[in-house]
Amino acid sequence: MSILFRLGTFCQRGIRPVLLCNTHLSRGLVAHQKNQDVQPFQLAAQRIHATSSHSTVSSSRAASKHWTGERVLSIALLGMAPAAYLCPGPLVDYSIAAALTLHGHWGIGQVLTDYVHGNAKVKLAKASVLLLSTATFFGLCYFNYHDVGLCKAVSMLWRI
Repeated sequence: MSILFRLGTFCQRGIRPVLLCNTHLSRGLVAHQKNQDVQPFQLAAQRIHATSSHSTVSSSRAASKHWTGERVLSIALLGMAPAAYLCPGPLVDYSIAAALTLHGHWGIGQVLTDYVHGNAKVKLAKASVLLLSTATFFGLCYFNYHDVGLCKAVSMLWRI
C-alpha cells in the first residue's frame, strides 16, 4: 500500500522536485577557497573533521574486524547445532551460552543504533542491553550448572 502512495507522490509532483529537495541533498564535497594562492579546491571533509587520518583508518579497521567477527560467530553457531546433537556436554553447553548471548547482544545493539536517537536515550539503551546480556549469560550458565544443560534440555523438548 505504501508503494502505491509513493508512486502517487512521484506522479503528482514529478521526480525532479523530490530529488532536489534539501533533505535529500548531501553536503558538497568541494569547497572553494577565496585565497587563490592556496590550492583552489579542497575537500570539505578536511575542514569539517579535525581527526587525523590515522584514527579514521584504525576505526575503519575496527569496524571491519567487528563485522568479520559477527560473521564468524554466526557461522560458528551453525556449526554448534550439530555438535550439540552429536556430542552434548558441558563444553558445548557453555560455548552455546556464550555464543548465543554475544550474538543477541550484537544484534540488539544494531537495532538500537538504527532506532534510538539522543545522547541520554542511547546511553540508557546501551546500559540496558549490557545488563540484559549479562543477565542472559549468567542465567544460561546457571541453567547449565544447576540443571541438565542446554543440549540436554533441547533434546528433552524434542522428545515431547
